[in-house]
Amino acid sequence: MPKQKTHKGLAKRVKVTASGKIKARKSFAGHLMSCKNAKKRRNLRQSMTLSSSVTGRIKALLGKG
Repeated sequence: MPKQKTHKGLAKRVKVTASGKIKARKSFAGHLMSCKNAKKRRNLRQSMTLSSSVTGRIKALLGKG
């Protein structure tokens, strides 16, 4: 049985923390910033923790569990 390959596209976008949570960048932060207010732009700079409902699927694609 061959080993499962890591999904490289996902591996470049997310990070698994020491406690096993998934960290990722927020969406809607790529362009068109002039129409967003300062509070929204500030909040988009921070990374987010993904919900536990998708954590299992993402870890399976990364080969972490």
